[in-house]
Order: sequence, then C-alpha cells, then structure tokens
Amino acid sequence: MANSILIIDDEKPIRGTLKEILEYEKYEVDEAEDGVKGLELIGKKRYDIILCDIKMPKMDGMEVLGKLREQGVDSPVVMISGHGNVETAVESLKNGAFDFIQKPLDLNRVLVTIRNAMDQSTLVEETKVLKRKINKKLGSDIIGEGKAIQDIKAMIAKVAPSDARVLITGGNGTGKELVARQLHEQSARSAAPFVEVNCAAIPSELIESELFGHEKGAFTSAIKQRQGKFEQADGGTLFLDEIGDMSLSAQAKVLRALQENKISRVGGDKDIKVNVRILAATNKDLKKEIAESRFREDLYHRLSVILIHVPSLNERKEDIPALSEFFLEKVAEEYGQPKKKISAAAIKALQSYDWTGNIRELRNVIERLVILGGEEISDKDVKDYVTHK
Repeated sequence: MANSILIIDDEKPIRGTLKEILEYEKYEVDEAEDGVKGLELIGKKRYDIILCDIKMPKMDGMEVLGKLREQGVDSPVVMISGHGNVETAVESLKNGAFDFIQKPLDLNRVLVTIRNAMDQSTLVEETKVLKRKINKKLGSDIIGEGKAIQDIKAMIAKVAPSDARVLITGGNGTGKELVARQLHEQSARSAAPFVEVNCAAIPSELIESELFGHEKGAFTSAIKQRQGKFEQADGGTLFLDEIGDMSLSAQAKVLRALQENKISRVGGDKDIKVNVRILAATNKDLKKEIAESRFREDLYHRLSVILIHVPSLNERKEDIPALSEFFLEKVAEEYGQPKKKISAAAIKALQSYDWTGNIRELRNVIERLVILGGEEISDKDVKDYVTHK
C-alpha cells in the first residue's frame, strides 16, 4: 500500500504542484484548503506525513500543530511558510514539527524531508508494534482469577519456554486457541510465525496440500508450487486446531513430520527440513476416537507430551464478572463509545445460566446487551435479551 501524505495549504497552485510531484513519486495524496478541513480529514484517516502551511484563514498552521499534539497524532508534520523567519522555524520545531521549509519551495528539499520523515513514521509504527508485542507477552489475555484459570496460566508459564508438544482439550468456545497463542507468545519462538490450521474447516482431500504444500502439476488445480503450513511456520509454532477431525492419511504424514522433522510436498519426492513446535487442540475424546480406529494412538502419544484441559464456562462461573467487564471494554472499543456499566444483579443473572456455547456465547450476549440494554445493564435486560432454553 502506498504511503499517504496530507497537504494543508490555502494556495491551490502549491497544493496542485506538490500533489503532482508526490503522486509521481508513488505517494497517495489528499488535500485540504485550510486547517479546519485538514483536522477533519486527519480525524478520519491516519497519514504517514502531514505538510502544513503556517499562514491560512480560519485556523493557522501553528494552531493545527497544537491540536494534533493534543489529540496524540504522531504523524510527522512538516511546516511550510512564505513568511518564515528563524523565530517561526524554532517555535514550530519546539511545538513538535518534524521540519520547517520556506516558500518558494525547493522540490528536491521537499522530497528529501519527506523521505526522512517517512523513516521516522516507519520507526514510530514499528515501536508501537513492539510495544503491543511486549504488552501482550507480559500481560496474559486469559481472563479469570479462579483456580482453574490460575492453574492454566501457571502451566503455560512453565511449559512455554520449552519446545514440548502440547495437546489442549476442551469444548467449543472455551478458549483453546488463546492458550495456544499464549504458549507461543511466551516462548523463545515468539518473534517467528504462529500459523494456525483449523483441521475441521478443510476438506479431507485438501488437508495434506494445506499442511505440506504441493508441487506444480501435483493435481488438476495445482497450477504452481505452493508452500504448506509446516514450511510457513518454520522457526515458529504450528497450531493444529480440531486435530480430531484430521483424516487418517494426513495423520500418518504429520506423524512422520514429527518423528523426522521433515516433510515432502504433495506430488514431490524431495525431503524438506522443518523446525516447528506443534501445538494441537481438540474438542473430541481422542481416546474414544482411538478405540474406534479414527485416530492414531502413536500420533496421540507424540502430541500429548503436555496436556492442558480448558474448563467450560459452567465450570468457572466465578470468572463471569471479570469476563463481562473485559467484553464490555472490547465492545466499547469496537463501537467507539463509552464503556457501559453492568449491575451486580445482572452479573448474578448471567451466572445463573447454562453456558453451552462457553466464552464465545458470553461475548455475543454482552454485545447484545450493550446494543439493546439500558445505560446500565440490569438484571431485567438480561432476562429480556438473553434467551436460554
């Protein structure tokens, strides 16, 4: 995607010249004829760089700069002025501008400044991503203070630094994927890919191609070579979700990959070395599946070096208050509105229900209550809008 630049200047010829030059340089450019219009556009979209004139009607550039800093906009701002002097330049830089350029514009100088500002913008974005990663790593996203969840968190902290294979069991919607992600985030592989495969969502005739890739011409629709999930996860973690639904032929190939740390693509005879940590999850009773010859016992033992069982929501109703608060915050963020409060009576009502859909169902119910409930979600709202048979 092209880097985006906003030009705020009341002189149409200057906007036109800058736009033409910058678009030729493959930037995406928007224009605003004054500070008010500029702030309006910035409120709707993040720009990599903002070029802003100082002398403008309605709102001058220094005021625009001040409002951007108040609002926490971190895009580099380059100030432009035809009435510039040293004092103006110093003041704009003190107020957080990236640079100051005088009119008439030297287009080479403009392009060099934009490239330098773009480097800063990239650094700011990378820093944000790193901070998010660090915060995610330090603070577990698994919500709950009950004993069952505390035990799971302690197990994750103990097991994550190793390369041990983990089999995560539990019903649909209990949060098995979240456990897998935490195991990856807290491991030495966290900087490498986390690749997820939902074995239940892929037809049995395609699962091998999905996992191991294929060579061009391996089958009718194989028009080019394709890497599978094992290769994509090399150096990182491969999460095989709903592994109980995997075909027996794919199970045999996965077993070989685990034993030998190598795979071969469908239609190929070359062995490819892979270095992946395998995490698997299932909502099925694999021992029963083994007894009925639908799952390989040798694969089960390879996958279940460590077993983590995620309890149903009905088994951890003491966590409903914390989970409800968490989902209220998430829904408020998504809808861009203040977080709604929920009464103690409403929480008690939620705790009285049979949660067959687990955490996923609770999240949907909280969203429904935010949309349909009153200013503070009450037990009456729960009674009116939460239907359980």
